[in-house]
Amino acid sequence: MRTPLLIAAACLLTLAARAQESTKEAPKEPVEVLRQRLAERLSTAAEGATAKTPAKTRGKAEARPEGRQAAHWGYTGDVGPDRWAELSPENKLCAVGTRQSPIDIRDGLPVDLEPIAFDYRTGGFSVLDNGHTVQVNVAPGSGLTVMGRRYELLQFHFHRPSEERINGKQFEMVAHLVHRDAQGRLAVVAVLLDRARDDKPQPLIQTVWANLPLEKGEPLAAQVQIDLNQLLPSDRGYFTYMGSLTTPPCTEGVLWMVMRQPVALSAQQLGIFARLYPMNARPLQAGSGRIIKESLGGP
Repeated sequence: MRTPLLIAAACLLTLAARAQESTKEAPKEPVEVLRQRLAERLSTAAEGATAKTPAKTRGKAEARPEGRQAAHWGYTGDVGPDRWAELSPENKLCAVGTRQSPIDIRDGLPVDLEPIAFDYRTGGFSVLDNGHTVQVNVAPGSGLTVMGRRYELLQFHFHRPSEERINGKQFEMVAHLVHRDAQGRLAVVAVLLDRARDDKPQPLIQTVWANLPLEKGEPLAAQVQIDLNQLLPSDRGYFTYMGSLTTPPCTEGVLWMVMRQPVALSAQQLGIFARLYPMNARPLQAGSGRIIKESLGGP
């Protein structure tokens, strides 16, 4: 960078000397004018050198690339489930994973499964329409214990129709209650939702729907509390298997517990969610020879 600047300075000094020696051709230029011309030439040379400087030698703000936003995904078209893995490298398990969810639950081994020790407490909550589903974020304190591990309840959300099937049967909807233990391992309880014969509204769902936010992406903190035990069926029998999250990035190693008995919703309650999300269910995934256990006394 110093060489172009020195050349420019030498050229201007030469011009100044010639101007002073040749009084017949032109009058002497004032020293201030020469200084101004020299400053302009030096400035131009410096800008040219900066433009040619490799990015790695410039300031960090110039060299740092823009932050990458999370890839948009959905349930149809170019962003549908068969394209999730192409949308982001983080989603590769959506295509190559061997323990993906949901599955058609068949041929469960009837064994003496320990009961799930639910510890759901009445508490506050907020409702979020995240663009993929209605999600209910719950206050800390609720959780469950199974196989000697305590999992804290983080949130629950809904899919229509049910992502899981039992012996080929699909239900109107399903609620997924997402839990995490102290080591970061995930456990999901799936509560199947079907139409009530007497068309009575389900109390917890009625409370959640009453607190739906008016805008997507803006959680609404409810001014009332909910008793999460109201969402559980009276029969606590369940199926269990190892699977994955059913949405990107399709993380595996998730403990699934699918409640065997559906919970009834009214036609109006089912219709409200259907207006928001007519279909937000991932297609069935390969069973891949996984062991499925079922509580004794199943149908």
